[in-house]
Amino acid sequence: MNTLLISFCVSFVVTFLLIRYQHLHGHLSGDHEFSGPQKIHTRSVPRIGGLSIATGLIAGSLFIAFKDQLFSLIAAILVSCISVFGIGLIEDLKKNIGVQKRLAFTALGALIAIYAIPTSITSLDIHLLNQLLSITLISTLFTCFAMTGLANAYNIIDGFHGLSSMIAIITLGAILYIAFKQNDLVIFKLSLCMLAAIAGFFLWNYPRGLIFLGDGGAYLIGFWIALLSILLVERNAAVSPWFALTINIYPIFETLFSIYRRLIHQNKSPGQPDAIHFHTLIYRRVIGNVNPQLSAADRNARTAPYLWILVVMNAIPSILFFDSTLALQIVAVVFIVTYWYLYRSIVRFQTPTWFRLY
Repeated sequence: MNTLLISFCVSFVVTFLLIRYQHLHGHLSGDHEFSGPQKIHTRSVPRIGGLSIATGLIAGSLFIAFKDQLFSLIAAILVSCISVFGIGLIEDLKKNIGVQKRLAFTALGALIAIYAIPTSITSLDIHLLNQLLSITLISTLFTCFAMTGLANAYNIIDGFHGLSSMIAIITLGAILYIAFKQNDLVIFKLSLCMLAAIAGFFLWNYPRGLIFLGDGGAYLIGFWIALLSILLVERNAAVSPWFALTINIYPIFETLFSIYRRLIHQNKSPGQPDAIHFHTLIYRRVIGNVNPQLSAADRNARTAPYLWILVVMNAIPSILFFDSTLALQIVAVVFIVTYWYLYRSIVRFQTPTWFRLY
């Protein structure tokens, strides 16, 4: 309870201060670009919400370190996050850091975590892949790729008020629940710490978007969730390696599908932004077509719940079958098929009636 209160209160207060005094830092922190393919806001908004999450996370983590005597573990985790959050925050302020450089610094953080904690992915419950992952170099490279990829994936889905932050809260809720069931109080508390820090920010971000998560916040959240997902599986033999994949399937598949769409269909660089992500299609073709009279701000606020529900419907069976690789593989396939069906339907202006919430 103390961990939750510390992380939440620090994050909540820091977010308030960033909003209240944005006139002092808005020339640096404000998102002044309104013409990009994913830009919907019409006024400058601070995009350094990740700063409040980071401060809440640090406060809660240090409390855990001192209370439970976990100095080395917490220190290793926080140090590994420095380059990840740092490069994202620099992008939020300077707005000229290329995606390759951001990915490189995120990969550096992953390598620090792999060797300092230490941790790595050593099993996927598939015989041939398990043999490959038994080789230290391959395991290290794959773990680095997975952690970097999920951090970037959270940045990709951060397109509307409350979208990626609530997705993270749902995912962390699933992780901490399984950690509690396995009596892994370390993972439980670290999950709760990030969940509370995000919640302190979320109350200011949703529904009106008074502050944005920014690259720093998105990369930090995705990296932390990736690390906890791996640690949960590594520390608890009863948890299937596929739980880590299935509980994170939405941001992972959104990223893979976006890469496929841009490379194959558009012949563009995967790093270029566009306006046909799943969440953007919901905003423009589901909510916009059904309720054209709504303001852009109202449509923005109504977009995220579509994805929240989809992720909750995936999280429930993931939790129920956390120890069954076959069941989790089926859950992952069902999500992918559902995603593809809905995306294809919306693109063709054939949105199923049951998918219209408003």
